[in-house]
Amino acid sequence: MKISMWSSFYRDLSPKEMVLRIQKNGWTYSELSDEHGAMLLQMGDPKTMGQEFKAFADSHQVQFPQGHLWLACPLCAPDEDMVLRTLESWLDLFYAAGVRRAVLHCDSDSFPEGTSKQTMLETNVDRVRKLARYLSGTDMILCLENLLKITDSVDELLQIIHAVGGPNLGICLDTGHLNLAGHDQADFIHKAAPYLKALHIADNDGSSDQHIMPFGRGKVDFVKVVKSLAQIQYDGVYNFEIGGETGCPLAIRDLKMHYLKAVMKEMEAMVDGL
Repeated sequence: MKISMWSSFYRDLSPKEMVLRIQKNGWTYSELSDEHGAMLLQMGDPKTMGQEFKAFADSHQVQFPQGHLWLACPLCAPDEDMVLRTLESWLDLFYAAGVRRAVLHCDSDSFPEGTSKQTMLETNVDRVRKLARYLSGTDMILCLENLLKITDSVDELLQIIHAVGGPNLGICLDTGHLNLAGHDQADFIHKAAPYLKALHIADNDGSSDQHIMPFGRGKVDFVKVVKSLAQIQYDGVYNFEIGGETGCPLAIRDLKMHYLKAVMKEMEAMVDGL
């Protein structure tokens, strides 16, 4: 099991400081967050900055197999050219940084009130198709995340993927979002199996997207989640997206990193024994 921490866990640090913190806590994998991606893009040419960042991370034995693209991206905004060019710069940065699973949110906020979900899905298909075409010939996979207003179910995600076609599309399961949507985690995992390439592990109590750790106040059955992932032979990273755990000093966050490492080791043993 390859455990990973969303780099936004240390979003108050620079990209290099974040790498050093992850290394210090004995973790190998991280998802490059929207915040740290934006910092790197502000520093210079996307490909150059990605290569420099990868070289630094490699020298400290930290890898970023997964990354979150522009979080507030208005994917279906009228200014299509601006949106696509901006996302292409993110993809260039990520590819150079070693990211091969790029998580993307579909868009429901750029449409006039009253727009049907089917129309929204069709517009998202068009934009995703153009991004997938940009990745053609590479081994990067654009991972569409389950949300709440749109793509809240595995069926909607598969509808987009099948409409676009091609090898550069996958799915990112966000366990917190799925809990809020009221869908079954195991059912999602098994239906998504051929396309499930990324994870956002987070919990909540069903009232809001709290982004908290497993086995606390939340209601997600993580033993069931990990068992299902083992059944489909998921081989990506188990990435924690737990921004709700960051309202504390750095030293306490470090302790949470050590705790989570022990929790996942115990969970793996539990699932192996089932």
